[in-house]
Amino acid sequence: MAARKKSEEPSINIDEVLTDEELKAVANESEPAERKAKPEDGPRTVVVAEDEAVNRMDLVAMLEDNGYEVVGQAANGEEAVELTRKYRPDVVCMDVKMPRMDGITAAGIICDENIAPVVMLTAFSQTDLVKKATGAGAMAYVTKPYEESKLLPTLEVAMGRFAEINDLLDSVERSERKLKETTDQLKETEEKLKKAEDTLEERKLVDRAKGLLMDKADFSEQGAFRWIQKTSMDQRIPKKRLAQAIIAKYGDPKPSDLGER
Repeated sequence: MAARKKSEEPSINIDEVLTDEELKAVANESEPAERKAKPEDGPRTVVVAEDEAVNRMDLVAMLEDNGYEVVGQAANGEEAVELTRKYRPDVVCMDVKMPRMDGITAAGIICDENIAPVVMLTAFSQTDLVKKATGAGAMAYVTKPYEESKLLPTLEVAMGRFAEINDLLDSVERSERKLKETTDQLKETEEKLKKAEDTLEERKLVDRAKGLLMDKADFSEQGAFRWIQKTSMDQRIPKKRLAQAIIAKYGDPKPSDLGER
């Protein structure tokens, strides 16, 4: 019979093999990375913490007019911390003087938890206040009244520094993880090497003990090995220790022993 031509092969309905969802998944996996649609970056998100309502509204309007999305507004430090934890914004604008919890304390909590960069807003420019703010972890500060030419670049710098610090922390964490993996691998290799050395030493001792049994007790090579193996199992004595005992009994005397005779 003539060979069946390719065109005569039975056709298979692909729907019987893969579902539509499975076919889509395969198509997405095989699609080149550069052709895949990349999600567009949304607007920068901000939490604004300012106890004076008028100042807060002016600041929110300024930010929104410049493309920022204000996701939370707080009138005190406690609200600022809660909103920052909830929305995890790109940046926090934090007033210093606020009721219930001041801005520096709130900034310290946010920075300790590494949620977002904090830019302090203050009408004061004293050196000690700046030191307290930076000591709490604030990335920058801006003095009132707010000006776009000062505020917006400061926000961008703060976000940039925050990203750089986190990249560095990630790099350190990866390095520490890699170091630990390398240390574990080295320890495992050392254990394997020690085990191999012990096995080699045991083999040498067993071979020597086997030779002594052959020489002193007229064992065959196979019989000597079987005797060592069976005695080790029956008496629950490691073969290495058993071999050492045989060598001690039947082996050549040490030079010191010969000198004493």
